[in-house]
Amino acid sequence: MKKELSALSALLLLPVVASGARKHPNVIIIMADDLGWGDVSAYGNRTLSTPHIDSLAMGGVCFTDGHASSATSTPSRYALLTGMYPWKNKDAKILPGDAPLLVSPQQFTLAKMFRKAGYATAAIGKWHLGMGVGKIDWNKKISPGAADLGFDYSYLIAATVDRVPTVYVENGRVAGLDPSDPISVDYTHPFEGEPTAANHPEMMRMRWSHGHQGSIINGIPRIGFMKGGRSAIWNDTTMARCLVEKVRAFIDTASTSHPFFLYYGLHEPHVPRVPDTAFAGSTGLGPRGDVVKEADWCVGQVVDMLREKGLLENTLIIFSSDNGPVLDDGYQDGSRGTRKLHDPNGGLRGGKYSLFEAGTRVPFFVYWKGTILPMVSSALVAQQDLLASLASLVGQPVPKGLDSENHLKAFLGKTDKGRKGYVVEAQGRLAYRMGRYALLPPYKGPKTNETGNELGNQTNWLLYDLSTDASQQHDISVQRLGLMWKIRRAFIRATGPHYHFDTEAEKLQ
Repeated sequence: MKKELSALSALLLLPVVASGARKHPNVIIIMADDLGWGDVSAYGNRTLSTPHIDSLAMGGVCFTDGHASSATSTPSRYALLTGMYPWKNKDAKILPGDAPLLVSPQQFTLAKMFRKAGYATAAIGKWHLGMGVGKIDWNKKISPGAADLGFDYSYLIAATVDRVPTVYVENGRVAGLDPSDPISVDYTHPFEGEPTAANHPEMMRMRWSHGHQGSIINGIPRIGFMKGGRSAIWNDTTMARCLVEKVRAFIDTASTSHPFFLYYGLHEPHVPRVPDTAFAGSTGLGPRGDVVKEADWCVGQVVDMLREKGLLENTLIIFSSDNGPVLDDGYQDGSRGTRKLHDPNGGLRGGKYSLFEAGTRVPFFVYWKGTILPMVSSALVAQQDLLASLASLVGQPVPKGLDSENHLKAFLGKTDKGRKGYVVEAQGRLAYRMGRYALLPPYKGPKTNETGNELGNQTNWLLYDLSTDASQQHDISVQRLGLMWKIRRAFIRATGPHYHFDTEAEKLQ
């Protein structure tokens, strides 16, 4: 581990910055992957227990209106790291596994801000923000990457667990790679002689439902094609434990002389859902329920290691999810059949890919033992606001022009006032939240049966009062026409040239 953490170790030899080490708390952001508002028992579900996540909610600020910045992964993570609305960057969309780095090395980032404040920084787990400059050679040092965005140490899943390459990237290099067995990755053409899900279904231990007919790795069909790199291929079953150990190693190294900032990207409950044997079958809700349980265990491990090292009272922990839940996201794992037993939306409408509330309203908890008093907050807050808020916490300036707002008082539980308005994004489409109201513009497109554009060709502006209709079943745009126009004007001011009317008729509505 010493070799891999050489960059971090070198940093720790530097003198402690005066405004750093013992003045400010350590900060850990734990980001789950596709975890729904209704998946966490702190919000009242009685079918799936998440005691470790609940402990953060019950011991800190439990937000009932906390949002990811997008209903999909890459855009929401981009917003968290940069403090910018993702829809302002045309490339901020779901990335393939071999995409170039989405964030410019010249951009201001959360990690750069913490580094300037004297923090040791690390990113461990899911990344999905691209690497390199395109046409990645996975057999060499990949640059630019996490280091160029302010992270001293990184141990990353390049994209998603269902995409190739199925290897970890540590400080820009594939971990455990044998040079005599180089990796090749292609997202267009399969490699001759390499089995795929399309032509060798007998090799699969998990069946795909859509989009995953590429290379079969560990018996699981993936998106894209890969060959070689056998010594570096991860073990899906033990992935959670592997990443927890990397977190432990970083905390052990970083906590000796510097405060630290850790971005810990859980890979669960994203597909493919492959729990450790200790959790398989533990919930009665199939693989999805089991991996939520395993993700909860991961959170408990982090809290335990902080407690063991005497760091819990000097560590601010933020827990959330990158977007809302999805059941069938490309594999036949039985998740659709558990919907009647467990509602991952918690009664909200939509889900991953959707402009409705369940697309971006996610579990959101801020915990700081001994400093933050337990409370339930109805403040409207968004993940992109963490940059400006945490910068205020550690006394660092932020550049002008960011979309991140300073709501440190709300995050610390000193007020229940948050944002006045917020632009919601889902696969390039935009909607708007103002206070208790949600506004959805008209959009064209095919109807989808689970998430995304569930209305199909929507021709009218829709308005919902979430205080009385959280499930968004009753459009009040006609009854509250004046209010609808007021919120619509605010939405158009907020989005400027980024919102485009589909038809001339829409402009006249």
